[in-house]
Amino acid sequence: MFQSLANALRFLSIYQVKNANSGHLGMPLGMADCITALFKNFLVFDPKNPRWPNRDRFILSGGHGSALLYSTLYLAGYDGMSMDDLKNFRKLGSKATGHPEYNPDCGIEITTGPLGQGLANAVGMAIEERLLNARLGNDCINHYTYVCAGDGDLMEGISHEASAIAGHLSLGRLIMLFDDNNITIDGEIGISTSENTLQRYESYGWHTLSVNGHCEKAIIEAITEAKNDQRPSIIACKTKIGLGTPKENNPKAHSGPLNDQEIAEAKKFFDWPHAPFEIPEYVEKTWRIIGKRHHEDCKNWLKTQSYKFGSLGFEFTNEIRKIFRTIKKEYFMSRPFAATRKSSREVISRIMEVSNLMVSGSADLGESTGCLSKKMRPVTKSDFSGNYIHYGVREHAMGAIMNGIAAGRKIKIFAGTFFSFSDYMRPAIRMSAFMNIPTLFVFSHDSIGVGEDGPTHQPTEHLAALRAIPNLSVFRPADAMETLECWECAIKNEGPSVLVLTRQEVLSVRFCGRTNLCENGGYLLYEDSSENDKKVTLIATGSEVGIALDAKKMLNDQDISVNIVSIPCWELFDKQTESYKRHVLGEDLRVGIEASNGFGWERYLGSKGLFFGVNHFGKSCSCSDNYDFFNLTARNIADEVMSSILK
Repeated sequence: MFQSLANALRFLSIYQVKNANSGHLGMPLGMADCITALFKNFLVFDPKNPRWPNRDRFILSGGHGSALLYSTLYLAGYDGMSMDDLKNFRKLGSKATGHPEYNPDCGIEITTGPLGQGLANAVGMAIEERLLNARLGNDCINHYTYVCAGDGDLMEGISHEASAIAGHLSLGRLIMLFDDNNITIDGEIGISTSENTLQRYESYGWHTLSVNGHCEKAIIEAITEAKNDQRPSIIACKTKIGLGTPKENNPKAHSGPLNDQEIAEAKKFFDWPHAPFEIPEYVEKTWRIIGKRHHEDCKNWLKTQSYKFGSLGFEFTNEIRKIFRTIKKEYFMSRPFAATRKSSREVISRIMEVSNLMVSGSADLGESTGCLSKKMRPVTKSDFSGNYIHYGVREHAMGAIMNGIAAGRKIKIFAGTFFSFSDYMRPAIRMSAFMNIPTLFVFSHDSIGVGEDGPTHQPTEHLAALRAIPNLSVFRPADAMETLECWECAIKNEGPSVLVLTRQEVLSVRFCGRTNLCENGGYLLYEDSSENDKKVTLIATGSEVGIALDAKKMLNDQDISVNIVSIPCWELFDKQTESYKRHVLGEDLRVGIEASNGFGWERYLGSKGLFFGVNHFGKSCSCSDNYDFFNLTARNIADEVMSSILK
C-alpha cells in the first residue's frame, strides 16, 4: 500500500508537468517516498481546518518541486487544491503555480522558490512555535516544523546563516528532510562542492542522520529518532533523482516533462497502469484517511485551547493607542533634536512594555539601529519568553526568519540593520511583499548623512530599489513626530513595512495635531498664504525636510511663496485621491529634495520640476561636508530655484 500511495504522488506530478509542458520532476520522483512517510505517519494536520494554530508545518524549500506538494495536498483532502488545479498546473488562475505561493487555506505555508528561503522560513516558524509556547504553554502550542530541502538550498549562503541560528537556539522541533541525490543541474554535486554536509550540520549543533530515502521503515525510524532529540535534526535522505525513468540519476531529470515513451517506462517500473490523473479508489481513500487522522485532535484543541490562542495576537489596543497619544504630547512640548533612529527606539521600547507579542532583533546592531533597549530581554535556547532575538551578522537569514514568524500573524516581528545592508536582505524583503505579510524591517544610517564611515555605508540607490517592490510600504520620517506616526502606520499595516531612519540628529519640523498626517503618505507641512506671483512647492522626505524649510526662508526673502510638502511614504501617498494629491503638490514649480539618486521622483515633479539629490556614491567625510559636496544645501537649492523662476 505504501508504494501505491507514493506512486500516486509521482504520477500526478508526472502528468502535471506533462500537461504544462514545463516544470520539475526530479524531486517529485525522488522524494515521493519521504513525503508519503511523513504525511502518513507523523505530520499533524487537518485539511478541514487548514489554519489550525497547533498544526505541524511542512515547507517545501525546493519550491521547484511544487508538483509533489500539490499532489500531496490534493490527495490529503485540502478543499483549496482541486484536481482541476493540478490539471492546469502552471497556468493562469490555477493554485498549482510554478513555485508554491503562500496560501495557508490550501496547505501552502509560505512562498518558496528562491533556494534557501524556505529553509530559513522554517527556522522562523520553529522560533515562532517556541515564542508562542513560552507564552501559552505546552498544552496549547507544541507543534513541529518539517522542511524538505535539496543540495541547492544547502549551497545558498542563507542556509548557513539560518541553520547556524537554529543550532544556536537548539530548535528541537525543527526537522529537515534533505534530498541527498548527489545531482545538480550542471552535473554531479562534486563539480561544485566538496563539503561533508552532515559534518557541517554537526558543527552547527544539529542532530544528523542518513537513511535510504526510498525505504519507509528507515524514514520512520529516522524521523522518530529526530523527534526524540532536543536539537534540530537533518535527515539526509539518499534518493535517486528521476527514479524509475530513463533519466534516473541524470541531471536531465531535474526539469522538463517526460515524453510518452519515458512515461510508459515509468509506469512499467512502478507497476502503475492507470490513465493520466486517474487515482485508484483504494489509494485515494487511503490518502483521505491520512488527511483525517488528526481531525478529532484538532476539534478537541479548538474546544479546549483556542480560547487562549484566540486572545493572543498582536493588536493595536487602546493601551497602545494611549502610548502614541502620550508620546505625541511629549514631542509637541519638547520638540526633540534627535536622530530618528533614537526616536524610533523610544517608541518601540514604550510599546513593548505593554505587549509581549512584539519581538525585536537585529543583525548585531541593536544599539546602533535603535532596535534594542535596556528593558528588552534576549530570546535564548533555554528561555523563549524574551522579546529580542540576536540574529548575529546574518542579514539575509534574519529577513527570511522574520517572514517565517510573520506568516503566522500572531507575533509582531521587527528587526534592524544599516540601510546599506538591506541589499543582503532584498530576496527576503521581496518575498514578504509578494506574500503581503506584516514583516517590519528597520533600517538606520539612511544616507550620506552617515558621514565618516564612507560610501560603502552610505545608501544612495536603496530607497529607489525598495520603493520599486510592489506591496512594500517604505517610510522615511523627517523628525521625531513623523517617526512616531510612521511607526503607528507600520504597526497597523497588514502587509510589510520598512522604516528608514537617520544616524544624524534632525530638527523637529512637525509640532501640530492629534491627526496622524503620515497615514496619507504625504501632506502639506506648510502652506504659504502670501499672494506673491512667484510660487514654488518644495517636496522632501526624511532629513531633507529640514533643508527644505531652510530654503523656504531664503526664498521668502526674495518674495517667492513656498509650500512645503513632506512625503514620508510614497506608497500611501500614491493611494490617495487625485484631487488630494493635486492639492498637496500644487500646480506651480515642484522641487524634489532627497539624499537619494532621484529615481522615481518624476512622478511628483513632472517634466519641468527640479530635483536635488545624490547622483553618485557618497564620500568619506563628515555629514555636513557630504551635503556640501553634493550641493544638497538650502543655499544652493534656493539659488537654483531662483534662477529657474527668473528664466
